[in-house]
Amino acid sequence: MVTHRYTATCPAGVGVYLAQELAALGASDVVERPVGVQFSGDLALAYRACMWSRLANRVILELGSYPARTGDCLYGAACEIDWLAHVPDGRSFMVDLAGRSSDVRNTQFGALRIKDAIVDQHRARGRTRPTVDIKSPDLRIHARLSKGAVSVGIDLSGESLHRRGYRLDGGLAPLRENIAAAVLWAADWPARSREGKALIDPMCGSSTLLLEGALMALDHAPGLARLRFGFDGWAGHDLSQWRAIKGEAEERRRAASDSPVEIRGYDGDIQAVRRSQENIQRLGLESKVRLRCKDLAAVTRPTHRDLSGGLLVVNPPWGERMGSPDSLPLLYNRLGQLMREQFEGWQGVVLTSKLELGKAIGLRANKKHRFHNGRLELHCLQFDLNADNEFRLFEQHSVRRADEPAGAHPPKLTEGAEMVMNRLRKNYRRLKPWIVRENISNFRLYDADIPEYAAAIDVYEGHLHVAEYAAPKSVPTEAVRRRLNDVVLGVQHYADMSSAGSIAVKRRQRQKGRDQYHRLSNTGDRLVVREGNIKTFVNLHDYLDTGLFLDHRPLRSWIAREAKGRHFLNLFSYTGVATLHAAAGGAITSTSVDASATYLNWFKDNLALNGFSERQHRGVRSDVRTWLATDTRHYDLIMLDPPSFSNSKGENDFDVQKDHDTLLDLAMARLSSDGALYFSTNRRRFELSESVMARWHVDNVTTLSIPEDFSRNPRIHCCWRLQHPQYSLENA
Repeated sequence: MVTHRYTATCPAGVGVYLAQELAALGASDVVERPVGVQFSGDLALAYRACMWSRLANRVILELGSYPARTGDCLYGAACEIDWLAHVPDGRSFMVDLAGRSSDVRNTQFGALRIKDAIVDQHRARGRTRPTVDIKSPDLRIHARLSKGAVSVGIDLSGESLHRRGYRLDGGLAPLRENIAAAVLWAADWPARSREGKALIDPMCGSSTLLLEGALMALDHAPGLARLRFGFDGWAGHDLSQWRAIKGEAEERRRAASDSPVEIRGYDGDIQAVRRSQENIQRLGLESKVRLRCKDLAAVTRPTHRDLSGGLLVVNPPWGERMGSPDSLPLLYNRLGQLMREQFEGWQGVVLTSKLELGKAIGLRANKKHRFHNGRLELHCLQFDLNADNEFRLFEQHSVRRADEPAGAHPPKLTEGAEMVMNRLRKNYRRLKPWIVRENISNFRLYDADIPEYAAAIDVYEGHLHVAEYAAPKSVPTEAVRRRLNDVVLGVQHYADMSSAGSIAVKRRQRQKGRDQYHRLSNTGDRLVVREGNIKTFVNLHDYLDTGLFLDHRPLRSWIAREAKGRHFLNLFSYTGVATLHAAAGGAITSTSVDASATYLNWFKDNLALNGFSERQHRGVRSDVRTWLATDTRHYDLIMLDPPSFSNSKGENDFDVQKDHDTLLDLAMARLSSDGALYFSTNRRRFELSESVMARWHVDNVTTLSIPEDFSRNPRIHCCWRLQHPQYSLENA
């Protein structure tokens, strides 16, 4: 038996696991090096490494190392090797040189000198000259120039071993297969799979982690799917030995085919799921790796069998080629919440290129590893998902709190402030049974109940928001100022706060265009509030509106109930809260259209906060009428909530009373034959045109759409449900 010296190259960070893998394959004298792992063994070992290594890039048969600083030295070093024993007559080859020296600064020049030595040796011995093919050679010569010496070897693997052959399209940000294998190796997945543990990826993308996990669990050699290796064109290739190695691998695969391993993946992007299913089919693993199109928010631990102590592994967006950088911390925090709530007792593994994103997960990592996926450094974080690992909510921006020092009291009440305070208390007593019954945490407490104190007072998770209505011009300025002070003071006493600094106070006037989008301040303070099954950001200080229209609460609940299995369209979508409800209700896809970049970014943050996919629930920045005129898709459920007026820069002038007829024509053209469109407007004294009522089946649902906290102001909005007449007649 002839023993050879080999080098197995691998990505940075993988060497320690590659050394373990090679030792398990029977390698001796295993030494981890900066470029990979050196080891010794016979030719059969090299074949087994090519067939079975899940972690290596290449397996190099070392031919020797020689002093070399110049091009002539490279030529002379190459002449020391008997190339006729390695490069067959008339076959093609290429030289791949890595590294430089003070005299050889161009790798192509250095490779050319080694090539010349090989060709000249064949000529000198009267043999047929081999040809050079840099694209698809029969044999690759590997050379590395470092520290005044060149090491030369035969690349037995050919194309990099991480390319298994099952993945034709890796998506936007593909994870290399051997990196995925290293992640699973570091998490001890091979041993876990033998114990019957499950493997789940809640954001599986092209399913590289799941497929590598399946190959490990099913004892399926990664090299079985490859059509050729580098040694196929090598003069020293032992075909009978290779056939024995391959036959053994096929037998082991057949023996493990009945393994009851549980492997599941989820992703909110239907295209990613389809790509994954194609990859799974190429490996013949349809019965072992099961996928579903499902947002992160909808993922739960399977209950069809006991799946305690499994491995949850995920490679979420990094923000390098996919994902919105501002919303990624929110997505990672939602992932951490899912891991802790649904997978207690499991091991969790998260890959990220940025440690700050790892911190946003909100859980304590017990182990950390680093790998290089191409040029990108990846942090592999492992989590014990037990009771001691408490989840921490990530707050990108914290809102100003109403907490006060002990013993502090508000200033003395004025007569007007006392009136306001008493009305707030009365209103809350009336609303409390409804608030408790419906689990409401954001509601309107006061809406100009006392005419001279004309303001809207809202509660957001205990935080108070005061919006003063503009007083008639006949009211003196001093009286306006005094009345607002009374309102704020009344709110202070109602909430028992010594300072008004924690109350968001704004003056609401009739807006021109889209002035509700204009900044009033720049605090960046945001508060996470809940509405039903979703969470959303509100900003109580920076804009006239907070990001959540409280009066549309019933309409959003209808959309959630009707969205399952449907395609939802949200026009003039604002911060997309209706879309969140549609997504939580089971909408297949959604499209949210708005002209404001600010609010579309807010919408993306809301998606991430809830664990919904931007690919399944897309945001479109556009003038709604322009977009409707060019869109060709059909939607089963549409929400249309336009502004009363709009004359913003970059948009056509809009008046909802004058233009709603044309707008509804455009929107109804996008409604599927059995769909429903909800049209709402806050325009006072709005009248729906007779032509609209003649063309479509229209139900006035205004009364039903007014929530309990707005019952004193039933004209806060108008709302209709529109359907195509032929469908409504068929289902009458």
